[in-house]
Amino acid sequence: MTERTVTPNPGPGAAKAAGAAAPGERGPSGDGSGPVRVPVERTWWQRHGSTTTVWGLRLLLVVVLLAGWEATAGSLFDITFTSKPSAIAARLGEWSSDGTLWTHSWVTIQEIVYGFLLGAAAGALAGFVLASLRLAYRVVDPFMMALYSIPKVALAPLFIVWFGIGMHMKVLLAAATVFFLVFLNTAAGVREVDRGLVDAVRLMGGSRRDIALKVVLPASMTGVLTGLKVAIPYALIGAVIGELVASNRGLGYLINDAAAQFDTAGVFATLVVLSVIAGLLNVLVGLIGRRVNRWKPVESRG
Repeated sequence: MTERTVTPNPGPGAAKAAGAAAPGERGPSGDGSGPVRVPVERTWWQRHGSTTTVWGLRLLLVVVLLAGWEATAGSLFDITFTSKPSAIAARLGEWSSDGTLWTHSWVTIQEIVYGFLLGAAAGALAGFVLASLRLAYRVVDPFMMALYSIPKVALAPLFIVWFGIGMHMKVLLAAATVFFLVFLNTAAGVREVDRGLVDAVRLMGGSRRDIALKVVLPASMTGVLTGLKVAIPYALIGAVIGELVASNRGLGYLINDAAAQFDTAGVFATLVVLSVIAGLLNVLVGLIGRRVNRWKPVESRG
């Protein structure tokens, strides 16, 4: 059951027509007038029909694509290069049973999560601070763009020289990839804050700290969350690139090993696992975004 807010008419029959409180009862304002909340009966389909339809169509699309792939593998496509869904599922089952999948997945998940958290925290903090200082931001902006433009694959050999081939190298490579995306989106969010709100807080006697914490920070959260969402796959890319270049553990190593043996099913199985990890991280960031944006109007939360 949901509720809707109505404003009763001033006439004598308004309370009854609007479903307001009975005589002797008071509305939310306490004086018997003003908006009242009226329960609205909705069926399960009215509340969840749209979401159910979307997910049903998504599932149908996946089933059709997998069925078409399975049916045409070996006839239209050479399974040596494309494999097929049944072979990929069999490889996932084999790796799950002998522990290979869990061992390598756990290594990569740690690298992704640590790299994402480190890069996101540093990027958000740097973006918030530098974008709040107009002169400092104008000075560093071209240097940040120049560093952001460097392909992160090119940094992998340098990171190996600096940090070795252990987990630290993959974490820092993922963090470097995430940092610039979160920094740029956070800085954009800070610079697009409504100046009218800032001026209003100043007129009410607010300090710079009040402006930063009560106006700029909440208003810039949209940019921060956009940066976090965009950075998720790049954290994964950074970690896997490090594993592909130099590693004997992780999903990147598993891809290398499977490709070296012409095990196409193994390569696709690893890609499926990486896609699942990225999807779960996206869901987590989405949940955080809903909680952070609770102060915003419903229609503007996205």
